[in-house]
Amino acid sequence: MMIQPSSLLPDAIEIEQVKNFHLFKFTDDLQARSDELLERNKAGLLTPEEAAELAGISELFRIFTLINAMIVAQP
Repeated sequence: MMIQPSSLLPDAIEIEQVKNFHLFKFTDDLQARSDELLERNKAGLLTPEEAAELAGISELFRIFTLINAMIVAQP
């Protein structure tokens, strides 16, 4: 089970200019939360709710990575 990545929007994203590209990235708050959940996961301390939250954040990260790669690959 995971929370829907769309439930994290629009507060989860920023658009950052890198060279000539406008790329999606997590806000500082969402990045900090992701880092916290990853550390708790490594320690085996995640609750089921936190595991669902981490799954949603991870899926959103994968989506951003794909979109950003497509943007950079444009001729």
